[in-house]
Amino acid sequence: VGWTNLGRRVRSKLISIREEDFILSARLAGCSDTRIIVHHMLPAFMSYIIVDLTISFPYIILAETALSFLGLGLREPIVSWGVLLYSAQNIQTLAQIPWLLITGLFIVVAVLAFNFMGDGLRDAADPLAK
Repeated sequence: VGWTNLGRRVRSKLISIREEDFILSARLAGCSDTRIIVHHMLPAFMSYIIVDLTISFPYIILAETALSFLGLGLREPIVSWGVLLYSAQNIQTLAQIPWLLITGLFIVVAVLAFNFMGDGLRDAADPLAK
């Protein structure tokens, strides 16, 4: 059900782009609706969708990790960060394999990396927002 938020944001962004002055100028210049969509709206919108998807990756990583950590996600034969953290709950396992705790560090680094990448893409894609 996570796609509904993205759909709502996409719709609101397209409606706001539709009301911009450059779209009105293109209409007054006699551009067809197809040309306005392809040459004016899509380039203004694609940067937004790329950034939105990049920023949503950390939520996907954290959701999978949390569900697997709680035992509701992936199970033991499959290797994921959540499964590794789930097996690190046991003290006896940690005594034998202490490097399982490094998994938490990798999760934090991956989430921060995707957040920083999304912020950088947003800054690069929308230079007028400064």
